[in-house]
Amino acid sequence: MPTYETMTRFNNDLDRLTPEQRRRFRQTVAAFVEDLRTGRFRAGLRVKRVQRAPGIYELTWSMGTGPAGRATWEYGPEHRPGTPHVIWRRIGTHDILTGP
Repeated sequence: MPTYETMTRFNNDLDRLTPEQRRRFRQTVAAFVEDLRTGRFRAGLRVKRVQRAPGIYELTWSMGTGPAGRATWEYGPEHRPGTPHVIWRRIGTHDILTGP
């Protein structure tokens, strides 16, 4: 199981999401964790590097009728050998990319 931590900005962003948005994120993270284990992300997660932010990635999913949800993250130092460690940076809509 990959390890993770969250930045303060991520926690603050998460508090501003609706319960439905948080539910959708949890569903997306389940798929993300599966893909971290295999080392290959499925197309539906739309994982890609954030432009002009070295080492930062974004994960995108649909929030239904609203704008697409996004979370930014980076790999951190492994806490257990051979196990990815993820640092969650931001979560919300496209607006979070101004300060990923």
